[in-house]
Amino acid sequence: LGGLDPMAQRNQRKADALYAEIDRTEFWTGHAATHDRSVMNVTFRSPRPELDHLFVQEATAAGLMGLKGHRSVGGLRASIYNACEPASVDALVGFMAEFERLNG
Repeated sequence: LGGLDPMAQRNQRKADALYAEIDRTEFWTGHAATHDRSVMNVTFRSPRPELDHLFVQEATAAGLMGLKGHRSVGGLRASIYNACEPASVDALVGFMAEFERLNG
């Protein structure tokens, strides 16, 4: 895929797209301070834990897997490591916007 620099840029674009959706609205809240955000594991939550649970259920049904947050932190977590395609992040961002529209 072009080496380390192109992969770093690709990963940053994926993270930027996901954080842009989180920051676009007050519905989603990121766990980490802006300057501490991970490019590989994006952690966030909805306004209520029951919505986090519903989000995971509906996302899984839509083919978006592994979004449940860490057991000690809760919330939601998207792991967007190197193998994660940008199209997968785009699908998640679209799903998040629709989930907010229906549940916000």
